Amino acid sequence: MTSEKKSGYRKNFYLIVTFIVLISVLFVLSLVFAYNFSKKFIENDFASEKVKVLEQSIKPYNDFFQNKLPEVSFYNGYLDSATTAKFVDTLLLTYPFVSKVVFYDSEVKNAAVKDGINTGHFSFGPKAIYQFGSLIPADSVKLFSAAGEKSFKRGDEFNTLGIKLISFIENLDTTKVPTQDQLFSNLSIVRSNRITYLNFPRFEDLKVYKQMLRRKLDPAPVYQQDMLSFYLDPFKIKIINNYSHLYQNIRIEPLTYDPLETSWELQSTEITLPGPFSDYKLYFVSAKSFLDKEILRYFWPIALVVSLFYSILVLVAFLIYRNLNINHRMFKLQYDFVNNLTHEFKTPVSVIKIAGNNIRSATSLSDKELKLYGRILDEEADKLNGLMNKLLAFTQIENKAIQLNHERVNIRDFIESTISSHQLKHPDFEFTYEVSGFKTLTTDPVLLGSLFDNLVDNAYKYSPTARKKLHITARLIKGRVVFRFTDQGIGIPSPQINDVFKKFYRIQNQYNQNGSVGLGLAFCKELVNFMKGEITVKSKVDQGTEFKIVLPFND
Repeated sequence: MTSEKKSGYRKNFYLIVTFIVLISVLFVLSLVFAYNFSKKFIENDFASEKVKVLEQSIKPYNDFFQNKLPEVSFYNGYLDSATTAKFVDTLLLTYPFVSKVVFYDSEVKNAAVKDGINTGHFSFGPKAIYQFGSLIPADSVKLFSAAGEKSFKRGDEFNTLGIKLISFIENLDTTKVPTQDQLFSNLSIVRSNRITYLNFPRFEDLKVYKQMLRRKLDPAPVYQQDMLSFYLDPFKIKIINNYSHLYQNIRIEPLTYDPLETSWELQSTEITLPGPFSDYKLYFVSAKSFLDKEILRYFWPIALVVSLFYSILVLVAFLIYRNLNINHRMFKLQYDFVNNLTHEFKTPVSVIKIAGNNIRSATSLSDKELKLYGRILDEEADKLNGLMNKLLAFTQIENKAIQLNHERVNIRDFIESTISSHQLKHPDFEFTYEVSGFKTLTTDPVLLGSLFDNLVDNAYKYSPTARKKLHITARLIKGRVVFRFTDQGIGIPSPQINDVFKKFYRIQNQYNQNGSVGLGLAFCKELVNFMKGEITVKSKVDQGTEFKIVLPFND
C-alpha cells in the first residue's frame, strides 16, 4: 500500500513538473511573440505616423492657402502699394515660409495697352509692380510704373495667368455663376515654391469682360484687377514633431535627395510635401537603437501581463503540488494514526483477553492470582478508558462542546498531587518544582490536570533511562501565569519543532517505534487555546526540551 501511495504521489509530482515545463515554454514563446509584435507595431507606426507629422507641420500653410489668400479678393482690385505693404508685413510675421510677395497693380481695359496682353478689344496690363519682403531694400520695392520710361517686361507668371484669365472668360457660361473652385483653378497658378493669385472679379464684371473680348464698348470701361505672386521657402516650414519617441530627426530635403551613405543602424522614411512644396519632402531618420527603446517601452507592459499570467499558473501549480503534498502527508498521518490506534487498542484488548482466558480455563485461582488478574484487567481497562477519553475530549474541545469550569486551585498542592500520581506509575522519575509570585489560581482543574499529565507523560517517554528528570516552575509574570516543564530528554530536531503540535504528527525516533497516536502535544495545544493561553517549545537535541505555557491569571 505504501509503495502504491508513493508511486501515485511521484506520478502527480511528475505531472506538475511537466505542466510547469510546458507553461514555461509557452511563457518564453509568448515573450518572443510579444517582442516581435511590439517591434512590428513600432515599425508600422514609424512608417504611418509621418502623415500626422506632415499634417501638423503643414497646418500653417493650409491656413495661409485657405484663409489668407482669399482676403485679396475682398479688396475687389483696389489694393494699393501701402495697403499691400501692411498686408505683406502681417503675412511675413504669421507665415515665415513666405519669403517675398510681388504685387501687380493691374487694370482690365477695353482698349489696347502698351505693356500687357491684348486680345480683341480686351487688354490686361499692370499700372505698377512692387515687391515686398524682409530682405528687399527700400529702393528696390517698386519694379515698374506705367508712367515711367521703363517698359514692362512681361514675366511668365503674368503671361500665364493673363492667358488663363482670357481663356476662362472666353469659355464662361454667362447663365451660370462660377463656383469658387472654378474661379481658383482659372485665376491662380500653383508652381514650385510660388503661388500667383488674381483677385476674383464679380460675376457681373466677368460678363462685361466677355463682351470686351468681342467689341468696343461705349463708354470704354476700366476695371481694377490685383495680382499677387507669393514666393515660398519650404525650408522655413516649422516641423512639428509630436512623435519624438519615433522620429529622432526630421528635416526637409529636395525630392531627389538620396543619402550617399546608408547604414543598417538607421531607419528612415519620407513623405512628399503638398502644393507648391511638391519638389520637397519630409525626411525622417531614427537610429535603430533609439527605436529599440520605444519597442521595449511598448513591450514591457505586455511582458508584465504575460509574466503575471505565468506567475498565476505557476502559483496554481505550486498550490496543487502543495495540496498534493499535504494530502500525502495527511494520508500518511491518518494511515499511521489508524495503525497506531489499532495497536494501542489491540495491546490492552489482547492482555484482557489473555487474562480472561486464563481465568476461564483455570480450575481454581488463589487469592494472589485473583488480585494479579484483577489488577491487570483494571490497568488495561484504564488504558482503554484513558485513550477513549482523550479522543473524546479532543473532539469536544475542537468543537467547543464543553464549558470551562472555574475553581480556585492551590498551585503547590496541585503540582504535588500531579507529581505523586506519576511517581506511583514511574518510581524512577525524578521531579523538582518551584512556585513564585502567587499561591492560588482560578482555573478548570480537570483541563489543567490533563495538560500537566500529558506534558509529564511526554517528558518521561522521551527521556533516556539515566536522565528521567523533570523540573516544573510556576511564576506570575506581568499579570499572567507562566508554567515551564523542563526535561533532560532526547530533544526535538529543529526542522520538526514547528510540527510537534500538529494532530497525528509523530517525531521519527526509536521512542516512537512501539506506537504513538500523535495526539498528546496536539491535545495540549487545543487545551491551552481553549483556556485562552499560549504554548511554545524550545529544544536542543540530546540536551532536553522546555514547554512554556502562559495562561490568564484569575485569583
